[in-house]
Order: sequence, then C-alpha cells, then structure tokens
Amino acid sequence: MPVDARVVRMPGGVRALVALTLAAALAGCAGSAPMGNGLASKAPAQIVALATSAAVGAASVHVAGSIVGEGKPISLNMELDAQKGGKGRVTLGDLSVELVNVDRALYIRAGAAFYSRFAAPAAARALQGRWLRGSNSVGPLASFTSLTNLRRLLSGALAGHGTLSRAASTTVEGRPAVAVSDAAGGGTLYVASTGTPYPLEIVKRGAGGGKLVFDRWNQSVSLAVPANPIDVGQLQSRG
Repeated sequence: MPVDARVVRMPGGVRALVALTLAAALAGCAGSAPMGNGLASKAPAQIVALATSAAVGAASVHVAGSIVGEGKPISLNMELDAQKGGKGRVTLGDLSVELVNVDRALYIRAGAAFYSRFAAPAAARALQGRWLRGSNSVGPLASFTSLTNLRRLLSGALAGHGTLSRAASTTVEGRPAVAVSDAAGGGTLYVASTGTPYPLEIVKRGAGGGKLVFDRWNQSVSLAVPANPIDVGQLQSRG
C-alpha cells in the first residue's frame, strides 16, 4: 500500500537530530573543498613573484621534463632538497649522466662518451659506469651543481621572462591552477590557485618547446654518498 508522504510525521527530537546531521554533513563538504589562495585576482607579474617565492622557500621538490638549451634537447628528472642537495638524471643530447650533490661534493656517473672529456679513450671506457667525485663549487663538475640545487634551479627556471599576460585557468594533475604566458618566450607557467602557490608546470610550445613538471613539494628526499667514487682531480692529474 503506498504511503502518503503528507501524513508521515517525525517526533520533534528526531527532526532536530536529522537537521543537525545534515548541517554537519554540509559543513564537512564545504570544508573539504580546496580554498582559493587569492592568486586568481593577482596581476601576472605578482603571480610569478609569488610562485617564485613559494618555490625557493620550499623544503624539497621533484622536477622532471625536457627543455631545449643552445639548440640541444635537455631532459632532467631531479629530486631536490633545499638543505641537503639533490639527485637525479640529466640527458644532454646523446649524453646521459646521473648526479648526486651531497656533503659539498658533486658525484657523476656516466658512460665513456662523457668520461672522454676527462681521460683518454681507453681510460674513459674503463671508467664507464663508475662514479666520479668533485667539488660542488669549483672544478670541472661544479657546473652541474645548479641542476641539483633547489633554489638555483627553480629561480633560474622562473626568471628571465618577457611581457606577461594571463592565460585561461585550468587544472594540472587535478589541482586548480592559474596560468601566466610569456609573449616573447612563448612559455606558460601554471601555478596552484589553492593552498601554497607552488609552480606546477612550465610549458613552452614550438620548435624549441618542452615541459617541466614540479611536484612532490616538501616530501622527503633520501641522499647518500655513492660507493667507491673516483676523485676527478686525481684522474686529471694522471692524464
């Protein structure tokens, strides 16, 4: 037999309990939605400045992607810690190297083609797959330090832009983002518009295009000194 909803009655206490439950549920839904960080109302230059400040102030980050430098493709996959250093892999054209920057030293592991810069061909082949150690501030390996230093890599990636303009807002890996385009360079920076305004992506289109992705902000990075490294200074003195 159908029940006429108009004649269904709930005791006053039950009605109050249902009302409180619904109110709590609605409050929970509202609280779970990400809060805007005010970036959407900022000017393009302000967005870049805030993103840069957030990035260089972070404890750690993972950076991955590819760019074109001096006409050659450069790919990188780096885990960076602001205090301890960084590690990862960088590919420059047909040269691929692993990097570890820790305890004021820079460690590199690569193939014979790369090691031929430091040793004769036969020695370079023998060194293939071995770790080289050098200073992270001076010497032949120090130029790689900027790729393993959080503040230097991120400030460099976010600097040197031309005239900026706002692009359409979007989502990056599920995170709401505002976009700023560089008319001269042809690149677009995507910045989180909720929570801390961290950079999420830099995308450059065209022949010299590429993309860098920034994620794992403030997650732990494990760094260790590679076993049995060869000191690059001693290697050069022998050559």
